Amino acid sequence: MTKTNAGINAGILSTGRAYPEGVLTNADLEKMVETSDEWITSRTGIKQRHRAAAGEYTSQFAVAAARQAVERARIDASEIDLIICATVTPDQILPSTACLIQAELGAHNAAAFDLAAACSGFIYGLTLANQMIRTGQSRYALVIGAELLTRYVDYTDRGTCVIFGDGAGAALLGPVEGDRGILAARIRSDGRYAEQLFAPGGGTRVPPTAETLSSGMHYFKMRGNELFKVAVRSMTDIAREVLAEAGYGAHEVRLFVPHQANQRITDAVAEKLSVDSEFVYSNIAMHGNTSSASIPIALDECLEQGLAKDGDLVLLVSFGGGATWGAVALKW
Repeated sequence: MTKTNAGINAGILSTGRAYPEGVLTNADLEKMVETSDEWITSRTGIKQRHRAAAGEYTSQFAVAAARQAVERARIDASEIDLIICATVTPDQILPSTACLIQAELGAHNAAAFDLAAACSGFIYGLTLANQMIRTGQSRYALVIGAELLTRYVDYTDRGTCVIFGDGAGAALLGPVEGDRGILAARIRSDGRYAEQLFAPGGGTRVPPTAETLSSGMHYFKMRGNELFKVAVRSMTDIAREVLAEAGYGAHEVRLFVPHQANQRITDAVAEKLSVDSEFVYSNIAMHGNTSSASIPIALDECLEQGLAKDGDLVLLVSFGGGATWGAVALKW
């Protein structure tokens, strides 16, 4: 198919979200590990998180979120040229989760691949899809963030088990006219922070064995205190970069959707940017940290609530293990 949209802005045409019915509350965690609702809430802002049941898997929720987005955009799945699934919890090592999603959707004309950038995965995916659409390589691109993080949580480690939840969010991108759509997008990484948030086992360096599994080497390990300052600084700096590139100031932002990692991080970044609290969206209390799924889930909730109006300046910013970070400024 000949593409005719070269040079045109790419915009988010529709969104969708899905997550398990199972919910793990702070009260539930009090029975599992030495913690309390007050301790969790004061340090993270989280009250509950969704948790997948045995037998459920990542692509189930990714497909459900993607179907919502495709149906709302009123296009046929066969029109999709590109599927990017951002995840660190794929269904399996091979094939990619994106290919499994493609098959379920019937999007047989799409190139499909997974992207591993931890909590920044959705922003990385948006950045790539934006370039594919702007250069005419794709017309419609589906970007999905999907995670079942609770599969990799050690429920004896109160520093991590209280944080992570499961879910998926999706965005369907396509060409838009005028000054709408993605105005600026940037992504960054710094591997020197790799061991601030990582899973040491399960790959080729420490292959999965009965011994590594029993010792919990496939579980997430995190040094939250060290990561906090890096996250706030990195998210603030890259947000300023994309706003400057787009030709706007933070005071003009009408919807700020940061990665839902920790309420204190969200508050600190918003304060440093001087974004009015009225325009800062947070849903971490109900979902916890769903990594790459957090921004698309939150964005879908915002659209459902009518929080993004035509012409509004929207700012998305993320930070994740790697370390990775990124930001997107777009005109709704």
